[in-house]
Amino acid sequence: MKKKIAVNPFEEYEKQCTDDELCRLEEFFAEFDMHCRLRSEEKKKLREDFERAVMYYAREGLSLEKALRRLDIKHLGGFYARPPVLWFALDDAAKVYPLSMQHVSMAVFRLAVYLKKEVVPPLLQMALNFTIKRFPTFATTLKKGFFWHYLDTTKRRFCTQEENDIPCQPIKVSGSGSQTFRVLYHKNRISVEFFHVLTDGTGGMTFLKTLTAEYLRLTGVDTPPDETLWDIDATPAAGEFENAFAMVPKGGSASGFVDKAAVQLSGRLSENRPCRIVHLKLDAAGLKAAASRRGATVTAYLLSLMFIAGKAATDELRGEASIQVPVNMRKFYPSQTVRNFAMYCGIRLPLEQLDSAEAIVGEIDAQLKRKASKQAMSEMLTATENMVNMLKYVPLAVKQPVAKLVYGFLGDKIFTNTLSNLGVVTMPEAFAEHIQSMDFVLGTAITNRVECALVTFGGTATFSITKMTADPSFEEKMYDLLCADGVRVRAEGSMLYEN
Repeated sequence: MKKKIAVNPFEEYEKQCTDDELCRLEEFFAEFDMHCRLRSEEKKKLREDFERAVMYYAREGLSLEKALRRLDIKHLGGFYARPPVLWFALDDAAKVYPLSMQHVSMAVFRLAVYLKKEVVPPLLQMALNFTIKRFPTFATTLKKGFFWHYLDTTKRRFCTQEENDIPCQPIKVSGSGSQTFRVLYHKNRISVEFFHVLTDGTGGMTFLKTLTAEYLRLTGVDTPPDETLWDIDATPAAGEFENAFAMVPKGGSASGFVDKAAVQLSGRLSENRPCRIVHLKLDAAGLKAAASRRGATVTAYLLSLMFIAGKAATDELRGEASIQVPVNMRKFYPSQTVRNFAMYCGIRLPLEQLDSAEAIVGEIDAQLKRKASKQAMSEMLTATENMVNMLKYVPLAVKQPVAKLVYGFLGDKIFTNTLSNLGVVTMPEAFAEHIQSMDFVLGTAITNRVECALVTFGGTATFSITKMTADPSFEEKMYDLLCADGVRVRAEGSMLYEN
C-alpha cells in the first residue's frame, strides 16, 4: 500500500497565486530568513506562523499586499536574529517564589481580556511573535544558580495555546528553555498566566494590553500612537526591567513579615486547585456609590463585605480573620518597571467584631491607611532586604527546603483570604470598542480556601473568586451583601472542576 503524502497547505495556497504574488512572497520570506537565526525546528515553526496568517488573510479576502504590510518582518526586530546574552537576577519579591513552589501550589495569576469577536488563533500567535521582543525579562527561562534562581534569556518561538485545562495550573519551568508564562485563548477570551517570579499584576497588565493592542492591529483595527500603550517596536529601556526595590532608600525599622495564624474558612480542600472560579460582574458606578455611602474606598468597602462573608463561611467562633492586600509600590516610588514592585499588608479583625459591614468598615479603612502607608511599606521593604541579605550566601540546596516549610506553615496561614485590586484599566478608544471586559484571577494558596481579585474596565468591576473548596457559602454571602447595598451584580463562572 502506498503511503499518503501529506499536503502542505501553504504550497497549495501558492498554486493559486499570480507570478507577481509569488515574487512578493519570495522576497518576504527572504527577509524573514535574515531576521530569524533560530535553530531549524524553531525557525520552521515561526515561518509556519507567518504562512498561516497569510492564508487566513486570503480566506478573509484581504489582498496579499495588505496582508504582508500587517505582517511586516520589521516587527520581528533583531530578537530572533541575535543569540541570547542577557540574564536577570530575581527582584527582591520574586526570590521566594521559586524557593517555595510545590507540585500543587505555585504562585501563578491570570489576566484576561474578552473581545467582542472570537479570537483568531493564527493572528494571536503572530501578535505574541511580535510582542515578546519588547519584554526581554519575559523572554526568559528560570534557572538555578548556586545561591539563587535567576532568569536566563532564551531565544525561541513562544507559543500560544488553546485553553483546555483548569486556570492557574503550575507552569512547568524545569525544562530547558521553558516559558514562565502562558498565552491561552478560548472563544473570545485571551488569557495570560504568569509565574509570579516574572512580574506583578501591574506589569502583567502592561503585557496583556500591549499583546491585545497588537492582536487588534493585526485584525485591522487602526489607531494613532498612544502613550498609554507600549510600542512593540521601541527599544526596551533599562528602567522598564529594573529591580525597583533596589531604588528605594534604605534604613529605618523593619517589620511586617511575622504574624500569628489567622482563622481559615471551613470546607474540605479540593484535590483540584482551583476547584471553581466565580466572577461577580459589578456596576462600577454603583460599587463606588455604595462605598461612598459608607465613607470608604472601594477596597475598604469590599474588604468589609469579605470579612462578613468569611465569617459566614467558617465554623470557627473565636480568633482573628486576616485579609492580605497587595500594595503597588509604584504609587510611592514611581517606576516604569514591569517586574515585581509590590508589597502587602494584612487587615486583621477578631471574629467577635464581625457583626455587620457597616460596623467594621471604619476600622478597616483606618488599618488600610496605616498599614498600606509609605512608612509601613518601607519597613516591610527593610525586612525583605534583611531576609534576603541573611540568606544571600546560603546555598540554594539548603535554602529551598527551609523556604518551602516557612511558606507553607507561616506565610500562608497568617492570612484567611486575599484581595488584590488592580484598579481601573483603560485602553485607547479605537481598541476599547472591541473589548467586552477584563478579569483578574489569583492562583490558589496552600490552605486558604478563597482568593479574591478585582479589576475594572469599561464601567464593569469584575470581582473574581478563586475557590479551593466546593462550599459556596462565601460567594453566596458576597452576592447577597452586594445586592442588599443596591449594587447591580451578575454572577458568572465555571462549574465545579471535578476529577
